Amino acid sequence: MTVAAPSGSGPHPVRPDPSLFAEVVGQERAVARLEAAARRPVHAYLFHGPPGAGKRTAARGLAAALLCPDGGCGVCNSCRRALAGTHPDLVTIERSGASLVVDDARDITVRAQKRPLESTRQVLVVPDIHLASLSAPALLKTVEEPPPSTVFILLADALPPALATIVSRCIQVPFVAVAPATVEGWLVGRGVDGAVAASVAAASGGNLDRARLLADDPGFNERRERWRSVPARLDGTGAAAVTVADALLGMAEGALAPLREEHARELAALEERAESTGARGVPGRRGVEDRHKREERRWRTDDLRMGLAALADAYRDRMVAVVSSATPPGSPGAGSERRRAAAHVEAVGRASTALSRNVREDLLLEALMVELSGMLE
Repeated sequence: MTVAAPSGSGPHPVRPDPSLFAEVVGQERAVARLEAAARRPVHAYLFHGPPGAGKRTAARGLAAALLCPDGGCGVCNSCRRALAGTHPDLVTIERSGASLVVDDARDITVRAQKRPLESTRQVLVVPDIHLASLSAPALLKTVEEPPPSTVFILLADALPPALATIVSRCIQVPFVAVAPATVEGWLVGRGVDGAVAASVAAASGGNLDRARLLADDPGFNERRERWRSVPARLDGTGAAAVTVADALLGMAEGALAPLREEHARELAALEERAESTGARGVPGRRGVEDRHKREERRWRTDDLRMGLAALADAYRDRMVAVVSSATPPGSPGAGSERRRAAAHVEAVGRASTALSRNVREDLLLEALMVELSGMLE
């Protein structure tokens, strides 16, 4: 695909400073592509990969390079503000609801036509583009042919077929889930205890945002142990199953505390900037609050999924111990115990998969606990 660079911004002879991407962890190939892109920018980029892989951080790094008059020196006021997300020519356009709808696409189109305020170009970051299936036709023309001074950075967790045409109009930059060993090393480098870093890395699923908050969450290990104790707390009665399910859901709600503290700090910073500039109200507050709600929902779901993984491990350990210590390996009893172990683990796995389908979490956990209780002899 051949695309034109923004006017007045030909290839820059200087490689952007590595500090622009210092916070992008475990994405060496993506960073190499972005460093090359900063020297010869085009009209639209698509960063795709799992949540927490560093796409937003990388978008700010690329934006800093594109907005800096020196091609990304890493130290000037322009670079610092872009990395902090406060540069006026770096605009993040959040969706207004559960998906990117046509009205969102129209807002993006209007914003793309505006002129930069300080730099020779503006950078528009559009998260969750994988949720734009219904608005893709309305977005296509703008993404395909934006004004010469506008550069798009689209962020997607996946690439659904409905977005194929938009995808084909962008330079793709794939991101991968960060390896547990890399997450662990990153946490240790931030001063986290080695044992804590190892357990957090295993539970983070390659999501650095989640790993960072879990490392500062004093209740993390306690929640994992409570999940692992579920088999001992189920006695075959429905009352016990409901009680356990309620306790687990309550723990997931309590796990939101570190994230909510971070959200409060972000809103406080917004209010402080608005006050310092004399703005009426807090520009962008509603969009930020809507994003916070989505992040809290995802965080709670991730915490439940982490707990279910711990529960599955507990059943594996529990049943392996029973089989190895109490039953001769070749006896019919050993086979029965193995089948029971498989049934427990499969039930937990089905529940974990169901979390991705926007189900009622309370009903899901109750049904799972009842099912597990029914497998007791």
